[in-house]
Amino acid sequence: QVQLVESGGGLVHPGGSLRLSCAASGSIFSIFTMAWYRQAPGKQRELVAGMANGNTRYADSVKGRFTIARSNGPNTLYLQMNSLKPEDTAVYYCYADLSVRVGERQEYWGQGTQVTVSS
Repeated sequence: QVQLVESGGGLVHPGGSLRLSCAASGSIFSIFTMAWYRQAPGKQRELVAGMANGNTRYADSVKGRFTIARSNGPNTLYLQMNSLKPEDTAVYYCYADLSVRVGERQEYWGQGTQVTVSS
């Protein structure tokens, strides 16, 4: 059973920084995509940043402020968030598109971690 466990959320002042981590555990054969999404109250879940095939992609709203990175051993995804703004307040979710064996590809989500940017 694959699990994604996020950590690192919290309360920070505007202009501050946080680093989110997502540890992927279980029997993982291959990872295709890992990403961070977020959902603010009353809004749809949106892609923040993602990594696939060595390429990265960022939402326009976080470009230049957020950096996504991944460690392969163990499988951990990071999101370094700098110059945080109140509009970054949301629950942040880790996402993975992976296979546990050849031919078995599935999507997984973490439980979410709250990020609140407020003075």
